[in-house]
Amino acid sequence: MHTCMLTHLLYIYIYKIATHFTSITLTNVTIMQNQQEEEKIKRYNNNNKHDEKAEDEGHDKETAAPLLALNHVSRLCRNVKESIEFYTKVLGFVPIERPQVLDFEGAWLFNYGVGIHLVQSNHEDRLPSDPQHLDPQDNHISFQCEDMEEMERKLKEMNIKYKKGTLETEEGIAIDQLFFKDPDGFMVEICNCENLKLVPTDSLGKIKLPMDRHTPPVDTNRNNDAAN
Repeated sequence: MHTCMLTHLLYIYIYKIATHFTSITLTNVTIMQNQQEEEKIKRYNNNNKHDEKAEDEGHDKETAAPLLALNHVSRLCRNVKESIEFYTKVLGFVPIERPQVLDFEGAWLFNYGVGIHLVQSNHEDRLPSDPQHLDPQDNHISFQCEDMEEMERKLKEMNIKYKKGTLETEEGIAIDQLFFKDPDGFMVEICNCENLKLVPTDSLGKIKLPMDRHTPPVDTNRNNDAAN
């Protein structure tokens, strides 16, 4: 009787141990399965991110060009010397050397990170027909200005006809504008448009703001030699 009871208790003990280890094994299996699922989800998300990035880069390549910045604006003129005087005295451009390979009359000027290339025109019909008419909606080049009042004073002193205007955006941002023409009737705008934020209207492509890379090298030694 005593032996039977011990045997029964031994069976119960062995059963509990077996059940315990089975439970541990099942728990470990469950943990491993969960970890595997988490790894699958992580790989899936990473693949999606990679695909989205590749898709964005593909769109950028389709819409973007390998450009840096605006290099120059070319202007036809009736008299190169008169145009040089206007762009230097009114707008502060600096005459620079022009490649001798150009065998037609003209001049190059540069300042503010952009050039003005003047070309002598022998065809009157290629120039504006009404040099005095000012229409802000006509073709023009525009320069940002840090002191609009000073620029207006300069135009008055030089007796240059101009049209003044102020626009106010929906956000209450004021944009001051001055419109006038060069000697050949090409319109110029002076404004403080930098107050406006650049907000892309399309999700494709990205705005690229030029840094110093677009500025051509300046030969400062030549200026020092001329001063001496």
